[in-house]
Amino acid sequence: MIGVLSGIWALLLGIVLIMLGNGMHFTLIGLRGGIEGFSSVELAVVTSGYFAGFLSGARITPRMIRRVGHVRVFAALGSLMSAGLIAFPLLTEPWAWTVLRLLVGFCMSGVYVAAESWLNAAATNETRGKVLSAYMIAQTLGIIGAQGLLTLGDAATPVLFIGASILVSVSFAPILLSITPVPAVDMARPMSLHRLFAASPLGTIGIFLLGSAYATQSGMGAVFGGQVGMSAAQISLFVAMLFAGALVLQYPVGWLSDRMDRRSLVLGAAALGAASCALGWMSGAWMPGADMSGGALADGGLWPLMAAAFLAGGVTTPLYALLLAYTNDSLSAEDMPAASGGLVFTFGLGAIAGPMVTGWAMQGAGPFAFWPALGATFALLAGYALYRMTQRPPIPVEQTESYLGVLPSASPVAIEAAGAWSAEQAEAAPDPGPDPGPGPADPR
Repeated sequence: MIGVLSGIWALLLGIVLIMLGNGMHFTLIGLRGGIEGFSSVELAVVTSGYFAGFLSGARITPRMIRRVGHVRVFAALGSLMSAGLIAFPLLTEPWAWTVLRLLVGFCMSGVYVAAESWLNAAATNETRGKVLSAYMIAQTLGIIGAQGLLTLGDAATPVLFIGASILVSVSFAPILLSITPVPAVDMARPMSLHRLFAASPLGTIGIFLLGSAYATQSGMGAVFGGQVGMSAAQISLFVAMLFAGALVLQYPVGWLSDRMDRRSLVLGAAALGAASCALGWMSGAWMPGADMSGGALADGGLWPLMAAAFLAGGVTTPLYALLLAYTNDSLSAEDMPAASGGLVFTFGLGAIAGPMVTGWAMQGAGPFAFWPALGATFALLAGYALYRMTQRPPIPVEQTESYLGVLPSASPVAIEAAGAWSAEQAEAAPDPGPDPGPGPADPR
């Protein structure tokens, strides 16, 4: 593993710095939006703007790269993203923030496409799994670390936004100064939703619902924390727990994924997510002096909320990778690249819709409606998985593709690479055997 990391350390360092800046900005939107008096619906629109930009960036950036090259696109998008982050405290209006979030989302998607292309080009068939795993861990650690940086300043001032912008700007130095080969970007045309649904109904619907859950957690989690009276430090911890849970639960879900009917595992993980949301909702009743419409947060309600965040966030990312692997089980190796683009598009549609639904619910029923809205998404996924189990026989375990812990924020480049690696692993070792399988550091 050390030998693998020695060739990509600069790229991973840059990714960590980018995620520190981007992770700060995600939580800052909720913190500063509450200070500015933005409503839940307004912040939901702002949140959805990021994912709309991200979705469009995944489609447009490859054409930009083919036209002017990796380095120019990478540097241009990084500059625009850095400028956008600084502009947030200067333009404190919901419409302006929505435009800025569209810009940041577009730029971040393009950065992923370029970085993952370099990463994939630096990997061999033997090292691709470890390289992608290291990349996913770097992303997650960057997001978690960003929450700690938020405690160093005041969201009411421009300081934290400036800090996020500096981190993004600095992140491009180790990447651009160390990368010499210019990889080709040759992504397949996305598979149509009709064809994707015909191949894997559960994969298609599940990815859409996971998009809704992921965007709700990452975008509206800080909004919820601010409205129920959490301090800035508590909100940072709450968001960090969403991603820490994913880091911990990725391994056991991956281990089980290669050894049982994946639909049963989807059902169980989604049910756990729904149960954790019920815990989060009930914690409102345990807050002394607070009702379900919000209020001061006391210690009695803090730790149940943190536990709920850990479990809800903990199943979301593994479920995404699990649904990707399940979808690939129903496809030929030739169809996997096209399906990757279709799945990213489906995920993006869910990510745009999820915060809007949750924001409307929180506006009408109070901030604790965050949990029923999120829990309903998990419940729908669990119910649909149970239904699909009655429609098709299970795929024999020895015929399934290997599991790889791909993050929901990955571009089609990483998902295509993960699909190719999974197919190669499954062909080389069709029977998983008694080996416990890899975790986040050695993925399967």
